[in-house]
Amino acid sequence: MSAVSKPPPTILALFLLIFCSFKLTFCIGNSSSNIIACPEAEKQALLSFKQSLKDPSNLLSSWNNNGKVNCCKWKGVFCNNLTGHVIELHLQNISGIINPSLLNLNHLKYLDLSQNQFNETMIPSFIGSLTSLEYLNLSDAGFYGKIPHNIGNLSNLHTLVLEDNSESLEVDSLEWLTGLSKLEHLNMNYVNLSKAANWAQVINNLPSLIELHLSSCNLNDNNDDIANNITNSLAILDLSGNNFQSFATPRSIFQLSNLIFLNLRFNSFQGPIPSITNTTCKLQYIDLIGNFFNSTIPEWLYTCKSLEYVSLGLNHLQGKISNAIANLTSLRSLDLSTNELSGKIPREIGNLCKMQSLDLGWNKLSGEISDSFGNMSDCFLGALEYLDLSDNQLSGHLTHQFGEFENLKATDLSSNSLSGIIPNNIGNLSSLEALYLDSNKLTGNLPESMGQLSNLKRFFISDNMLEGVVTETHFARLSNLTTLSASRNNLTLKLINPNWIPSFKLTSLQLRSWNLGSGSQILSWIETQKNNMNDLDLSNTGISSNVPSWFWNILVLNISHNQLHGKIPSIINGPEDQHVYLSSNKFSGPLPRVGNNVTELDLSNNSFSGDISHFLCDTTYETYQLEILRLGGNHLTGELSDCWMKWPSLEVLNLGNNNFSGTIPKYSIGFLTNLRSFNLSGNHLTGLIPDSIGNMKQLESLDISLNSLSGEIPSSFTSMSSLNYLNLSYNDLIGKIPESTQLLGFNESSFIGNNLCGRPLTINCKNDGKSSGPTHKLEDQDEEDEKPEIEWFYVFLSLGYAAGLSAFFTTWILKKSWREAYYKLLDNMWNKIYVYFYIRWTRLTRALGRN
Repeated sequence: MSAVSKPPPTILALFLLIFCSFKLTFCIGNSSSNIIACPEAEKQALLSFKQSLKDPSNLLSSWNNNGKVNCCKWKGVFCNNLTGHVIELHLQNISGIINPSLLNLNHLKYLDLSQNQFNETMIPSFIGSLTSLEYLNLSDAGFYGKIPHNIGNLSNLHTLVLEDNSESLEVDSLEWLTGLSKLEHLNMNYVNLSKAANWAQVINNLPSLIELHLSSCNLNDNNDDIANNITNSLAILDLSGNNFQSFATPRSIFQLSNLIFLNLRFNSFQGPIPSITNTTCKLQYIDLIGNFFNSTIPEWLYTCKSLEYVSLGLNHLQGKISNAIANLTSLRSLDLSTNELSGKIPREIGNLCKMQSLDLGWNKLSGEISDSFGNMSDCFLGALEYLDLSDNQLSGHLTHQFGEFENLKATDLSSNSLSGIIPNNIGNLSSLEALYLDSNKLTGNLPESMGQLSNLKRFFISDNMLEGVVTETHFARLSNLTTLSASRNNLTLKLINPNWIPSFKLTSLQLRSWNLGSGSQILSWIETQKNNMNDLDLSNTGISSNVPSWFWNILVLNISHNQLHGKIPSIINGPEDQHVYLSSNKFSGPLPRVGNNVTELDLSNNSFSGDISHFLCDTTYETYQLEILRLGGNHLTGELSDCWMKWPSLEVLNLGNNNFSGTIPKYSIGFLTNLRSFNLSGNHLTGLIPDSIGNMKQLESLDISLNSLSGEIPSSFTSMSSLNYLNLSYNDLIGKIPESTQLLGFNESSFIGNNLCGRPLTINCKNDGKSSGPTHKLEDQDEEDEKPEIEWFYVFLSLGYAAGLSAFFTTWILKKSWREAYYKLLDNMWNKIYVYFYIRWTRLTRALGRN
């Protein structure tokens, strides 16, 4: 009988491998019936752990002890498929206390308790006894206090995440980290490390560390430690938000040969951006925003071809953007905003095919915008989502290509010198959500295609030279529009359908200086926006009629410089921090009462009348939060009630050009210690200037001219060191002007029309200022011994003038043609003088009103 031949060894090995794979799949397959049950001891440990927790969302509802339930099936629990031991716990959105029963999970390798609410509890020290752990995440779990040192006993840890956005955790040392020799990932963002003096040395003793996050940790600024001890194994380094006080940038950081991610934002580093010496730059991400770097953009940056994210904004970088930026073909985001960069924007930027975000705003970049963005590649037009070129010195016309971006969501070209028309194909930007074209020199009509931007939310075109008619077509599909800012153009709104109801729901509408059409009424379609409106500017649009009641619920309301009339109701139920501007209308009646929610109120240049005691002394609130109050240019009368202690937040107060009488309140006026601008000019106030005005240490502008105030200037004026505008002219003040550097800085016009003496006037005072009136400088001789002498020259000169005038007036009376010519001359002179002083007075009152 012949022997049976044996199969080749390779076939046997293959068969054995297939068999074992089948058996393994059968044992640890995904079917719930094949999951090996967890040990009873570990199950009970988890149930005990649950008993100490609060679970308002019922995330642990599957954790129960019914029958032979396998804890490996519980939510957040992961077991070893071969042994059934619990090896991972992922538990979020719970609170309570962490039970030490976790110590019975001897095989636990992965513990994630992040995003919980273990409020007012410290990290339990027994965590340091879970020695099998390889991953520990306690970030934003509600812990507070010191981090226990025995976490350093977890020698198998590869990842430790203790990030604490509530900034409630701290350490007294980081020495315990040296026991974590296998640690690769360390995140302690927002943990207070101010007491960890040798943190850099400790970090250097972690030989396996690849990723380090120590953002906003109050790190000390021993630059030598940083320079000498940053481990070269690091690939990811985040030291942002520490505001190192040594200012010099640790150059060794830029020498880390494996670095791919570097974040040093907001650290107050100064000087030039350090250079790198590595022959191959591996950086993919660099963020240096918010420092004080003052060099040019380093040339080595243009050699880092792997760069995807570059943020160098908010520094003092100078010079030009190099054409070598074309090398950064992987670049997705470039932020060079808020620097001092100049020159033209390289057109090579328009060929970076992966660019999604480009921010060059707030620089000194110049040149024709078409030179830089007139020949953009198709891939650039397809990739870009965010473009900011605002606040530069760009000029020229927008090219047709600006309407060809495929995925552009936001673009800001504001505050440049762009001219010409808005491209008609702007309506093709179907993804556009925000468009800022304000503060340029754009002309022509507003394209009707704007109405096709169905995703547009914010549209800013204020301060241009646009003209023409705007109709419903311009808003046809703008159903998502929330902000329309189009003030200070020469546009006319002409609705085809007077009953038009727009599809959008605006929160902000600014149409200042528009022509709102015939009738100049407040248009009915605006009322359809009342439920969401918090910012409305219809100033200088010529509208008339009464004000709709819902206007008084708007956060920022500007309907000034119109023909509105009627009485103003109490403004007491508006939103918090309300701003109301009603100046230069025809409102009349008494002042409205205001609530504690109003921050700024401008009722100037109307016809309000009566006294203001009901306004100032309203007892509804003990104090009011109003910061700016302008009541100038009305017909208000009566005395200034002594209730100013109720208005301690006032910074600007203008009561000028009314008919107030009586004295300035001596007591309560001194409570206005936050005042920066104070105007009482053009009234009928009498009495002394209160000494308490000197309490206004922050006062920058004071005008109490054109009254009948008497007495001396209080010496307390010398303590108002912030004063840069003063007008006391045309009162009945007497005596010597108090001497201070601040008062000497004003010219004579601040004091004329009084009986004052002393500098800065050229009139000196008698008896060292004790006299009540000024006089010329006295000579040393004794005036009592001097005898009067007749100056015959002046006598004959006077007689000559008298004779000449007599001849003139005699002829003038007898000759009609002379009289008519004389009266015509006087009339012309008066007209010129009146126009001149009216213009000067208007400019002055406007300037004071702005203050």
